[in-house]
Formats: sequence, structure tokens, C-alpha cells
Amino acid sequence: MTGKLLLIVLDGVPYANWRRYFGALEGWVRSGEAQVWRMRASLPSMSGPCYASIHSGTPPQVHGVLSNGHIHRVQMPDIFSQTRLAGGTTGAVTHSWWSEFFNRAPFDMVRDIEYDEPKSPSINHGRFHTMTAYNHDNQATPCDADLFATLTSLCKRFDLTYGILHTCTLDSMGHRFGHDCIQMDNACALMDAMLANFLPAWRAMGYEVIVTADHGQSLRGHHGGTGSDQQDFALYYFGDATGPSRDTLLDQLQLAPTILSRLGAPIAETMIAAPFLS
Repeated sequence: MTGKLLLIVLDGVPYANWRRYFGALEGWVRSGEAQVWRMRASLPSMSGPCYASIHSGTPPQVHGVLSNGHIHRVQMPDIFSQTRLAGGTTGAVTHSWWSEFFNRAPFDMVRDIEYDEPKSPSINHGRFHTMTAYNHDNQATPCDADLFATLTSLCKRFDLTYGILHTCTLDSMGHRFGHDCIQMDNACALMDAMLANFLPAWRAMGYEVIVTADHGQSLRGHHGGTGSDQQDFALYYFGDATGPSRDTLLDQLQLAPTILSRLGAPIAETMIAAPFLS
């Protein structure tokens, strides 16, 4: 394979919050070490369908995850499986739905919470969290610094070709408080600071890095429908590839073929969107 890449997905962060509160990421854009674009989520713009679209490169109406109530194994090629076909090693530090979509379902908490399966055709090294008992008053989310450290550990121990990290902290904060509040201002700034502690190390280890979201969120903390507040988010790229002009609106379905092209893995025929990095 020709490259290594980490995908960092911060769940439920609308475009305006990225550009306003993520000062470390914006600083790297200003210095020329990162590029940033606006990306638009598939519909419905809710978590489960977007997770499946990010990795399969197909819309919900094709991959079949039509809501957060449709959690099942996605029977289509995805970033993990295509990376494995090319001989790469994959890792995931994510919500358990990613394991169900791309490894096996239903999720067995004891069997699947942590695994190392070198011969898996999908995810080789998985570290998952379930957010069991999540509700409005209890976010049930892990510490993001712990998640970043876990991904870094997997990279060092297993030399991942492709790794994904997904955290629901900011999505949960948005559902609880909305977005026009001091709690969300501080939560975004804290996430940015924690990312800044790890991102230079990932680059030093030879990884290209994409930091983005799965969907946006309205000021009242809703997503699932249309509108730029619910669908749009930022995508930051750290690497040597050339991208389109900054005012280009990217499609979420471009993520899978773009990542595979950067890794040097085959792009599945079902992934019909064009890569945006070259």
C-alpha cells in the first residue's frame, strides 16, 4: 500500500462551530499545514445512516441503514474491507455501531468491546464503547483524550494502515444544551485542545489525517433533516495531497473513495463519487 491515514469523526458538529471554536485546527489552516472544506451529509442526516455512508460511499437508500433504528451488518464493500483486500491493517476506536455495521452484528459487549483479529476481512483491531444508558441527563460518553490515546496506542502497537476514531461527546452536548450556549463553546474549545495534543504525533508517525463530522446540528440540537445547519460540517485534511478550491462543497459519499485512493487500496465499484484529493 502507498499510504497511511487516520479518520477522526467528531459526531454532530455544525460547520459554524468548527470554523469559530476550533482555533488549533484553524491555526494549522492559516499556516498552510492543513486544508479545510465544507462537506454535506447524506439524508437522513442522522448518525447511523451517516456512519454507513461514510464507510460504504453509498447513500442510505442503497446501504439500507435508514435511521438509528436500522442497525445491522452493511452488506457492501467499505473502507475496512477494501483496505484489507490490499493487505493493509485496520483499526477502530468508535461507538459500537461501527462494529455492527462493518464487522459483525448484533454487538456482544463481552466478545466485541475489545478485539484483535489479524485475519479479519474487516476490522483487525477494535476498541468500542456502547454509551449504554445514554439519555438527556447522562451523556454516557468516554473521555476524548482517552479515545485519542487508545488510537495512538493501536497505531504504535499494530502499525495501522487505516484507523478511525469516532466520539459522540459534542453531539451529546448539542442535544442536551443546544449550540448557542457557553457549554457548547467550551466543549468545542476543549475538544480542539485535546486534538492538538495528539495530531502532531500522528503526523510524525507518517499518517495523513482527516478531521471531520458525520453531520451538523441545529441551534436547538436537532439533526436528521435538511438545511445546512443539520447537514453541513467542516473537513480538515493534513497531508501532501492537492484538493479542490476552498469554496468547493464536498459530498459525504466522496470520503470512502478519497481515503482508499490515498491508501492505495482498490475503490469498490459501488463507490461512484469522485475522490476529492489527488
